[in-house]
Amino acid sequence: MPYQRAKAVECAHRWAFGRNPLYGDFSRMGGDCTNFISQCIHAGGAAMNFTPVTGWYYRSLNDRAPAWTGVEELYRFLTSNRGKGPYAVKASAVEILPGDVVQLSFDGGARFGHSLFVVDVGSPPAPGNILIATHTIDSDYRPLDSWEGVEYRYLHILGAR
Repeated sequence: MPYQRAKAVECAHRWAFGRNPLYGDFSRMGGDCTNFISQCIHAGGAAMNFTPVTGWYYRSLNDRAPAWTGVEELYRFLTSNRGKGPYAVKASAVEILPGDVVQLSFDGGARFGHSLFVVDVGSPPAPGNILIATHTIDSDYRPLDSWEGVEYRYLHILGAR
C-alpha cells in the first residue's frame, strides 16, 4: 500500500493538541513526540513491523518497539527498513513534503532528541516555510525555524510496504 501523505497529515492536525486514546501518552516518560509521529505515519497507511527489538509497532505501553517512541530508533528503522512498514531516506530541506519527518539535535548534531511531523511546505521548502505538528510542547502549523540553535535532520518517507 502506498504511503498516504494526506491521511497522515490529517491525523497530525486531528491530534496535535490532544491524545489519541488508542495509544499511550509518553509525555511524562521522556516525551510524546516520536509516539505522535509514529501514529501519524501509521494513519498514512504504513503497516506495523512486528520484528522483535528492531521493528516498528505499538500494542500497548508495555508492548511496543523502541522505534515507535524513540527518536534515534525511529531514524534507524526508517532508514534501514527493508521489510514491512514505512521506509525513508535522509534528505535535504528541498526534498521534504507534507507527511515527512524532521528531527532536531540540541547539541550540534551529536544526538537527535526531538521528532516533528511536516504538515505543509512552501516553495522552495526551507526552515522558514516548513510547517510542523508535534507533541511535547504541542504545536500545529509551527514554523520549523522557530526552534533556535538546533541542527535539522530531514527524513523523506519513500513509501510503505
